[in-house]
Amino acid sequence: MKNVQALLFDLDNTLMDRDHTFRSFCMKFAADFFGHLGPDETQHLVEDIIVRDADGYRDKDGFFAELSEVLPWKTAVSPAEIRAYYDDTYNGHGALMKHAEDILGYCRERGYLLGLVTNGKTEIQYGKIDRLKLRAYFNTIVISGEVGISKPDPAIYRLALKRLGTTAEETLFIGDHPVNDIWGAAKAGMETIWLERKHSWDDSLDAHPWKTIHELDELKGIV
Repeated sequence: MKNVQALLFDLDNTLMDRDHTFRSFCMKFAADFFGHLGPDETQHLVEDIIVRDADGYRDKDGFFAELSEVLPWKTAVSPAEIRAYYDDTYNGHGALMKHAEDILGYCRERGYLLGLVTNGKTEIQYGKIDRLKLRAYFNTIVISGEVGISKPDPAIYRLALKRLGTTAEETLFIGDHPVNDIWGAAKAGMETIWLERKHSWDDSLDAHPWKTIHELDELKGIV
């Protein structure tokens, strides 16, 4: 293996279990707004919202507008009201990915510099990070909403490298999304480790992960 000095991580569905987090949020959302539905209807509603969310890759304004229009409200709720509810409550449902805290501690103990690169609104992403008590593990945190650059633009990875003080050749990137994480980081010159979860690999991509894992603790056999 190359002389790796640093590791950069994605957040959602890499260190934070977004599947668990969003499902928990949806169940609370359904309980608060759809008490007039029966148990089977409520469960169907939750599953429908999860499908419409597309693993968080929907534009939030469009997503909330769609929910306002299509869900079986007892009293109409506007997209802005859904947004406010989401912003106020979503982070309270945050859950760590299995092995996340253990692997971050393992990497820090071995002297690696650690960084986090994530897309999203600044206050939402920092809220997740602090809810999960992750901030202290990282030498730098780069959030698209704060820096005005989004993955997979290679510039956001280069900014993280600059803040860490390492080169692309000295840094590994770990993430779950084939384009936003693996392709983007590769285009910035990094070797990558793909945490394979819900997203299938796109064979048309002109970059590939150095390693593929299915659980974060597999990193112990690599770094």
